[in-house]
Amino acid sequence: MIGVAPPAHDPAASESAATLPVGAPGTVRAYVGELVRRHRGPFAVLVSVNAVAVLASMVGPYLLGRVVEDLAAGARDPHLERTVVLFAAALAVQTVFVRQVRLRGAVLGERMLADLREDFLVRSVRLPPGVLERAGTGDLLSRITTDIDRLAGAMREAVPQLSIGVVWAALLLGALTATAPPLALSVVIALPVLLVGCRWYYRRAPGAYRSEAAGYAAVAAALAETVDAGRTVEAHRLGPRRVALSEHRIGRWTAWERYTLWLRTVLFPVVNGTHVLILGSVLMLGGFFVLRGWISVGELTTGALLAQMLVEPIGLILRWYDELQTAQVSLARLVGVREIEPESGDGALLPDGREVRAEEVRFGYGEGGDVLHGVSLVVTPGTRVALVGPSGAGKSTLGRLLAGIYSPRAGEVTLGGAELARMPAERVREHVALVNQEHHVFVGSLRDNLLLANADAGDAELWAALAAVDADGWARELADGLDSEVGSGGEAITPAQAQQIALARLVLADPHTLVLDEATSLLDPRAARHLERSLARVLEGRTVVAIAHRLHTAHDADVIAVVENGRISELGSHGELVATDGAYAALWRSWHG
Repeated sequence: MIGVAPPAHDPAASESAATLPVGAPGTVRAYVGELVRRHRGPFAVLVSVNAVAVLASMVGPYLLGRVVEDLAAGARDPHLERTVVLFAAALAVQTVFVRQVRLRGAVLGERMLADLREDFLVRSVRLPPGVLERAGTGDLLSRITTDIDRLAGAMREAVPQLSIGVVWAALLLGALTATAPPLALSVVIALPVLLVGCRWYYRRAPGAYRSEAAGYAAVAAALAETVDAGRTVEAHRLGPRRVALSEHRIGRWTAWERYTLWLRTVLFPVVNGTHVLILGSVLMLGGFFVLRGWISVGELTTGALLAQMLVEPIGLILRWYDELQTAQVSLARLVGVREIEPESGDGALLPDGREVRAEEVRFGYGEGGDVLHGVSLVVTPGTRVALVGPSGAGKSTLGRLLAGIYSPRAGEVTLGGAELARMPAERVREHVALVNQEHHVFVGSLRDNLLLANADAGDAELWAALAAVDADGWARELADGLDSEVGSGGEAITPAQAQQIALARLVLADPHTLVLDEATSLLDPRAARHLERSLARVLEGRTVVAIAHRLHTAHDADVIAVVENGRISELGSHGELVATDGAYAALWRSWHG
């Protein structure tokens, strides 16, 4: 068949879309079955109500066929008054039940959509932290926004309407076969045309819709990365290159959009042709059968009306099934997180102590090579360790390994002898916490933002946590104190204040080992120094691994590890390393001018 060719494979789109997996057909079917089982009661009610509405809609053709039959037989009294009364009663029943069908279908769709949103969120937060951290921003964003939006229409309308259409068509075909069995041949004549057209379409549509969704994810990734790194793009004059990348990905996406639109322009005429073929076959075959005396005129009338009524449910099925092709791709992308095994630690694997140890650790973000090369480090309980070194040396990566965010490719990271990679994330977070340069203030009250770290904390504990990070002053000036709304649309919170909220959560979480990835980076040097002195009192007795870009942080540490090119090149106290006159001493002299 001549038409629009599918666009060539786009590695960029595929790479962006493949950051998180796309659910296999088996996974999608299993999840859909699970949803149906959860809501089997409302589904059964919906099907039953729809069956009553369809049966009521068939009363009219049956009554009209009886009237035609009586008139053809020469009856002088076709009982029109009784026919009108019955028709009116059937119409009233149909109206009531159709309304119930729409209402129950919409409610069922909303409940299923709510389940889907909740399942995706719950499953996502249970994923290994390293998986989420390595996931592309555009891919995550497109799944939680675009894919959910696409599924919203499917869940609200497509699933209920498809169920309605199937029941409707089945009952009409049954009625047509029972009324005039020979007329069922008309459906057999039209069926091959419909099957061939649908087979052609549905062999191409799923892959095309999947590529379209991947193309959009690639566009979202390029735009999100450009916006996030706007200052860097401007500083390095990368604007034209980023624009060219975005235009390229938009071009790929729109090419797939055009291809899927072309597929529909082939399917819809086939469907319309099938409708005409069914009705024409009924009239032509029915006329022949009437002339032969095999069926009556009344049966032909009823059959023609039932065949005409088939147009709507068949169109409904194909329309919403086509809608489900797009929804299926979005569902596969959302359900794909179910194929990532959550961290399932051994229940007996418990830390025996608080010592953090890295043994010959190797780690890389991709297949291209390792970022860390055989790193070994022992962090004894209660000590403060500073990781210093040039940008890109691997400090933050090592910190995330020590916090249990990443799992090493080789070697192991242990806490009290227990391997962090084999411990459940919830258990790791009880002992080790990471506070990095990224932070978030959730929409809600200041109290709710703090209770995320400790749901049982009272007001006194919340104020103490804020005081520990020098945030109680501005917090008390808020209109409603702890009950003040913060976040988007609430009280204006500066980046420094948002970072203080994140640090207050750390105080409330009360882990014994902390990994601070330049947690005070958004404060000016004087405020940062003051905050660190306040934190020193809070962190007393805890193990602290501080990833330091400002060397005054390293100066106060018990042990300083200099990370260069993915290896620890120097290890010792500030005085020892300055006396050694190595890499750290050079950094210290550069810092102090």
